[in-house]
Amino acid sequence: MISAVDLRAGMTFIQNNKLIKVMSADHHKPGKGNTVMRLKLKDLRSGAITETTMHPDVKLEPAIIETKAAQYLYSQDQTAVFMDLETYEQYEVPLDLISAETPYLEENMAVKIDFYGEEVVGISLPTSVTLEVTETQPAIKGATVSGSGKPATLNTGLVVTVPDFVNVGDKLEINTQDGSYIKRANK
Repeated sequence: MISAVDLRAGMTFIQNNKLIKVMSADHHKPGKGNTVMRLKLKDLRSGAITETTMHPDVKLEPAIIETKAAQYLYSQDQTAVFMDLETYEQYEVPLDLISAETPYLEENMAVKIDFYGEEVVGISLPTSVTLEVTETQPAIKGATVSGSGKPATLNTGLVVTVPDFVNVGDKLEINTQDGSYIKRANK
């Protein structure tokens, strides 16, 4: 058992038969009253995100999440197909389970699949990915990085704000945590 005060982002636990992942955890001491933990939690099975407070002494059952290296193969209907890089076994993952990660997926991309026992509960992406611009306004001559930016659609359908000098066909490095532009990738 773990105490609520020991929770950190990325940890998982079981509560009311739900598999919960901690998105953020803050220790909060109000001016009056007892200390509480402010938590942002995600139900890994339903995808629901909730914000709640918990007494620091609450005991929780930790959930052991195992990860396996895999490769994204393709999506068909409402399913994404991944292949285990060691056993070549294929896993079908419902797209609604990985909806936040889907805009960053490209065929043959290396990812990690998260398992709770035999159950697939999500995937972990690299911290950044390189994607190609398929649609944006023409570049502005003399534009600099400090400009306000413009929207660009990438080959996966993701739309990000990019500097004015970016053109169609450019390859960009994108942060998978917040979907922001990092830099132009080396050609």
